[in-house]
Amino acid sequence: MPLFKKGQEIFELVKNIAGLISEEDQVLDSLKSMLLQDAMLLTIKVSGAEAGDLYDIRMENAVIIRKAAREILTHCTSLEMFGFSEVQYLFLIREAIEEYRQLFVEWVKGFDPWNYVTDPWGLFNPPGIDAEGPAPDEEF
Repeated sequence: MPLFKKGQEIFELVKNIAGLISEEDQVLDSLKSMLLQDAMLLTIKVSGAEAGDLYDIRMENAVIIRKAAREILTHCTSLEMFGFSEVQYLFLIREAIEEYRQLFVEWVKGFDPWNYVTDPWGLFNPPGIDAEGPAPDEEF
């Protein structure tokens, strides 16, 4: 699947660039951890969406993927702001995320909105479908 493969490429790219970040700088090291975590989500959540196959599960995973991709771009900017010395490599991540975004848009278009179970929270129901009845009892 092209989206999954691109996510793997992005993770490898991020891992290699993150390897250039010194562990001695606490701020950059913290950004490194967040960058790697978000890069991992690009493949993990695609797998979850494909395994779930239901519209609401796919949409929920798509939102998490979108957030992770946008956070990766934010982390790149933060690395620049906090003095990462190898900023010349960050454009590679930005280009890869743009390629991923384009694949993502096509992937989401393929979701079947009528293969669903009603989301009692009302966020990921197909257009025109409201949450039916009260949400199940939950403990917080």
